[in-house]
Amino acid sequence: MPDLTIKDAQQKVDDWINTIGVRYFSELTNLAQLVEEVGEVSRIMSRKYGDQSFKKSDEGADLGDELADVLFVLICIANQTGIDLNEALLRNLEKKTVRDATRHQQNEKLHDKK
Repeated sequence: MPDLTIKDAQQKVDDWINTIGVRYFSELTNLAQLVEEVGEVSRIMSRKYGDQSFKKSDEGADLGDELADVLFVLICIANQTGIDLNEALLRNLEKKTVRDATRHQQNEKLHDKK
């Protein structure tokens, strides 16, 4: 499969919505969908990496697929609200770089304890 840029992904989702999906759900519906999908990611993570055990209904759960569902809905929200995720991510990384230039280096909790 070819790699996708963030811009390509936003266009592919928009194309899919406008052909197969008919139209975007409302922004609030997509927010609810996002929360639902994040919950599904949380369910897998808590069972695979946390202390909960898998249930019969959890069989076949695919973390990658659930993360892709989160990304899809996130892209839908960005598209329908006019957000260029590439630009937004670059601005966000710059903000974090300036704000956290030394913060994480100085956080003893992040360093290996010997």
